[in-house]
Amino acid sequence: MLKRTFLMLGAIAVVVAVLAFIKYRQISAMIAAGKAAKQPPVAVASTTAAAQVWQRQFHAVGSVVAVKGVTVSNELAGTIRKIAFESGDRVKQGDLLVQLDIAPDEAQLRGLKAQAELSKLNLDRAQDLRRNNTNAQADLDAAQAQYDQAVAAVDALAATIAKKVITAPFDGRLGIRQVDLGQYLAAGTPIVSLQALNPVYVDFSLPQQDVVELQIGQTVQVRVDAYDGENFPGTVTAINSKVDDATRNIEVQATLPNPQERLKPGMFASVDVVLPQKDRFVTLPQAAVVYNPYGDAVYVIEKPGADAGAAADALVARQRFVQLGETRGDQVAVLKGINPGDQVVTAGQLKLRNGAAVQINNSAQPGDNPAPQLPNT
Repeated sequence: MLKRTFLMLGAIAVVVAVLAFIKYRQISAMIAAGKAAKQPPVAVASTTAAAQVWQRQFHAVGSVVAVKGVTVSNELAGTIRKIAFESGDRVKQGDLLVQLDIAPDEAQLRGLKAQAELSKLNLDRAQDLRRNNTNAQADLDAAQAQYDQAVAAVDALAATIAKKVITAPFDGRLGIRQVDLGQYLAAGTPIVSLQALNPVYVDFSLPQQDVVELQIGQTVQVRVDAYDGENFPGTVTAINSKVDDATRNIEVQATLPNPQERLKPGMFASVDVVLPQKDRFVTLPQAAVVYNPYGDAVYVIEKPGADAGAAADALVARQRFVQLGETRGDQVAVLKGINPGDQVVTAGQLKLRNGAAVQINNSAQPGDNPAPQLPNT
């Protein structure tokens, strides 16, 4: 019985050893096949790094401001008898906007004019009598004072009537009417906005260290969200004489022509002040950069080397860390890590690892324009 048990155990051990040997051979063959197998090259797009000249700029944000802009209001209280404009009208200086009720004032003015005429007659009589030495000098002085008071009263009421005729203080474009015919207006009630829109100002601020290179007459390029991709040229026309104590920034004002009145006061503006200095940078499309928390990198396409045993036309991608500068449009300036002439991967980086074989396919390329424009629609 014991002998039979040992024989069975021996047979089982032989079977297990044979199965283990077979599995070992299979695994070894798979490992050898894996080592012998080569990954197919990854299709990528590429570009050649080139040096470009960029004109230096100061970048800032600001607001569009009208050269002249007011909210027209009434100085005196009264009831509206006439509205002589429509919302959005263009007006000239002196054009009638709103006429308040002046009927009681005109009636009172006629009475004051009559009093002034009577005072003039009394003054003439007093002067005649004085020439004949039949009245005292005091009588002539009293008549002169009464006449002057009457004329002053006429002038004061005439000025009051004029203030109830509300006109445009300058040429410009009206906004939306805020009053109605027959409405009683308390003093200072907003009537309509009036803005002079050609030209316009753009007010912005720059850090105090930029003051050295900032000058009157420098060109600015302005962009607003309403016209994405479009630049509006202008000129620096004023620099504040004082740096702000709280922000250490200096206020700057640029003037922009606006013949079509496309720029409206209050618009948010992105401003580039163009400086005369020029810098030379190696530039790449922003799409070529792999942004990582531990450092930005690009993939450079190289020959694998003769010792790698690869084909003569084989290419590999090598990861290279770079130091980036400012961006303009689709491009980014590379300060360190890339030289002019390096062939850099611009699409397909997510499929790459350092040393991976690549195949170039430039049928589709990312944008590489420092000042891209939106396509016409």
